[in-house]
Amino acid sequence: MRASRLVSIILLLQARGRMTAEQLASELEVSVRTIYRDVGSLHAAGIPLYGHAGPAGGYQLVAGYRTRLTGMTAAEAEALSLAGMPGPAAELGLGGVLAAAQLKLDAALPAEMRARAALVRERFHLDAPGWYYDGDSVPHLSTVAETVWKQQRIEIRYRRWRAPTDVIRRLDPHGIVLKAGKWYLVARGHGGMRTYRVNQILDLAVLAEHFERADDFDLAGYWAAGITEFRAGLQQGEATIRLSPAGRDRVAVLYNADTVRAVRATASPPHSDGWVSAVVPIESLENALSEFLRLGADIEIIEPAELRARLTAVARGLQAIYLADR
Repeated sequence: MRASRLVSIILLLQARGRMTAEQLASELEVSVRTIYRDVGSLHAAGIPLYGHAGPAGGYQLVAGYRTRLTGMTAAEAEALSLAGMPGPAAELGLGGVLAAAQLKLDAALPAEMRARAALVRERFHLDAPGWYYDGDSVPHLSTVAETVWKQQRIEIRYRRWRAPTDVIRRLDPHGIVLKAGKWYLVARGHGGMRTYRVNQILDLAVLAEHFERADDFDLAGYWAAGITEFRAGLQQGEATIRLSPAGRDRVAVLYNADTVRAVRATASPPHSDGWVSAVVPIESLENALSEFLRLGADIEIIEPAELRARLTAVARGLQAIYLADR
């Protein structure tokens, strides 16, 4: 493990330039004291790295030094074989680049590792979109990706869900995210950093203006915070429900993790008919109605009363359609 960590320190400094002991410790998940010991060992081994003191200090390699210690383990080669996403890469305009990179990787690997990587590709396949959704149609995606790379400002005509639905926005594209087969653009506009569905971009013009990226912007951190906020906003209330044995089994298949956890945590002991009561989070009455209808006659809404009344109205409407005399 220590030898691997020493190599990792060299490769990190080679790839990123100057890094502090704290940054190296965080990256490698060790203590700062461990980094100090490792740097001392690298010095003793003749690796030309030096440190700067002060707030802007850190360790870096002597200019021009390049290590050839880039060999991969078998496990790393297998992991890289799983990293390729030909579908999304093609949508980004990088399909040919990915194929060329895969060929170079295969050529660089020793024969044993190349064979193991080939086995991984034969036996594992990543298909990101869900069963009932093939992914977005994104004609502007490759252009958006290019402006992210080149830091070029864009002007878009964008369709959103609230009125006015079609709006014009001038944006500084900072990143692209693929989530469950849907592409999102994270960009800075007049109101700060926002997220846009790429398939809702109706028109796009690349402007002859470059922009400077926000120095402290972290795409992964921004996205994670947005997911947390989104999920918190989904839970706007609670519903008390009853579930049949079959309904309880289907909850684990049909609903999100929060609902499944709530059923498991709050389910009462089974009644004489096998049904259980539980309290689950809901987003809105409209959303809860459509979600609960998926369970048909295997669920009963107890509270809130308005939700129960709406489902009752739907049930009566269905009865009028299917039991009407023909």
